[in-house]
Amino acid sequence: MRALSDHEVLRTWETGLTQHPVDRALTILAAALPDTDRDRLASMSVGRRNGHLMDAREANFGSGVSGVAECPGCGELLEWALDLGEIRSPLGAAEGGLNRLALEGYELLYRLPDSTDLAVVALGGDVAGGRTALLRRCVLEAQRESVKIEPSSLPETVVFELAAEMETRDPQAETLLDFACPACGARWQAFFDVLACLWAEIQARARRLLGEVHGLARAYGWSEAAILGMSPARRHFYLEAAT
Repeated sequence: MRALSDHEVLRTWETGLTQHPVDRALTILAAALPDTDRDRLASMSVGRRNGHLMDAREANFGSGVSGVAECPGCGELLEWALDLGEIRSPLGAAEGGLNRLALEGYELLYRLPDSTDLAVVALGGDVAGGRTALLRRCVLEAQRESVKIEPSSLPETVVFELAAEMETRDPQAETLLDFACPACGARWQAFFDVLACLWAEIQARARRLLGEVHGLARAYGWSEAAILGMSPARRHFYLEAAT
């Protein structure tokens, strides 16, 4: 994982502006991992993808993350801060490839969800449609007593166990943060969205860079390429001198 240059930050930001979050994540990773084919990135499990996004966040903006959470009980706003190292999960023993699960007489052959699956689910329109699409895509074979069955017809107990099995094999796919409200005592969990966190940082840096380009171009007539080719220290010096 490497840090992005100023040119790459602006290019990634400009491309990602109009993209769906699933595609935006791949755009960021394609810039941070230029030697990895985009199709390979798209076929990574969601947990492995999220792990790489954490690496990209740390390489470009550090490991410290902070935010604000709203208590669902009383509406109190809680400020929180953490280090990415505190929430990293090791990859499961069988993160990639095909896996099998035998339960309640059912035998399943499945793979872990990846970005291509997330893209299809996003187009589903509702939770039920998304779940059905995910089952049909990730459960490659389902049998009961040697008779093949439609994955979407699996009973809830089997689907629940399958989801738990996937979580065990790909633990970084969903990271939950624990909160406790000091005002009312309520306790809850909230999903940590590493992509949203990283994208907010990229947006802020891109806007800051564009502001510097605007200021220096206006003051000295330099081109964007020439300004971005300067070190941050030199840009800041010239900006201060121009005011």
